[in-house]
Amino acid sequence: MLLTDSVATPHPISRRRIAGWLGATALALGSLGAQADTWPSKPIRFVVPFGPGGANDLVARAVAEATARQLGQAIIIENRPGAGSVLGADIVAKSAPDGYTFLAPAAGVVTNAMIKSKMPYKEDDLVPVAMMAVSPSVIVVPADSPIKDLKGLLAASKTGPGLNFSTAGTGSTPHFVAEMLKKNGAKLQVVPYKSGSEGVVAVVGKQVDATSEASVVVLPQIKGGKLRAVASTWNRRIAAMPDIATAEEQGFPNIFIGHWSGVFAPKGTPEDILDRMNRAIDAAIKSPELRARLIPQGIDPVGGTRADFVKFINAEKARLAPIAKASNMRED
Repeated sequence: MLLTDSVATPHPISRRRIAGWLGATALALGSLGAQADTWPSKPIRFVVPFGPGGANDLVARAVAEATARQLGQAIIIENRPGAGSVLGADIVAKSAPDGYTFLAPAAGVVTNAMIKSKMPYKEDDLVPVAMMAVSPSVIVVPADSPIKDLKGLLAASKTGPGLNFSTAGTGSTPHFVAEMLKKNGAKLQVVPYKSGSEGVVAVVGKQVDATSEASVVVLPQIKGGKLRAVASTWNRRIAAMPDIATAEEQGFPNIFIGHWSGVFAPKGTPEDILDRMNRAIDAAIKSPELRARLIPQGIDPVGGTRADFVKFINAEKARLAPIAKASNMRED
């Protein structure tokens, strides 16, 4: 009975502490609510985990500019390349969840955890906000190569020592394409380069036999007569070059991947801010001005809801993780 009384009637100091905790909690919740009510009241930062000038940087800048018009507030691009996009992702994962710092990464935000032995942040430290766009991957060979389609590529790979296939390094989208081709019987020697652009230059210069890169990177080379497109690896043809057949159309539905880009926020960012940013990005992507800017370059604007983006990411993880494991993709 005395024990019950002591629990029911806490010491006065305990009361003060409890009151202080409750007050601090209410203040914090009130502060978050106030932030969401006034957001955005200052410029927003999009961290791009790659250097300037690449496909992901191009998409992020175009979408940021259009989204800024929707929000009535500037969006600043900050390039933080390094460690296969992990450096930039880690910066955002550890940023204040106040709605003023977002990550604009590519597929590495999903695949890095599959191939790296250590990660400086947890996957759930980054919250999906919106899908921006996809640059469909295109398998290419030199313009004068006898290879004209996927069946021809597989047949050519089975003669002699096989084909040399350049990639942008372990776990890159071209690396996944190479492993998908191998699962369909191709005999390939994977040749890693520091970037996709270097891998494409190697094909143009005939140091390697083939590669796969984002449409925005290879379309100028295809149109310029330096490369021949063998197939695109997305689920529909590229609007800017509709004569390139997809892998699925050629009988290879399991060769499916694209260079996608999206927007993520630090865990703990208020739901209202996440929803408002998603709606602003979606409206920007659907605008005729942005579509006219991206589509001619071979970039497919996507958009959609937060739930759409989460569903896409989960599907990517489920599809690509077994490939990474089976091919023993490892990067320290």
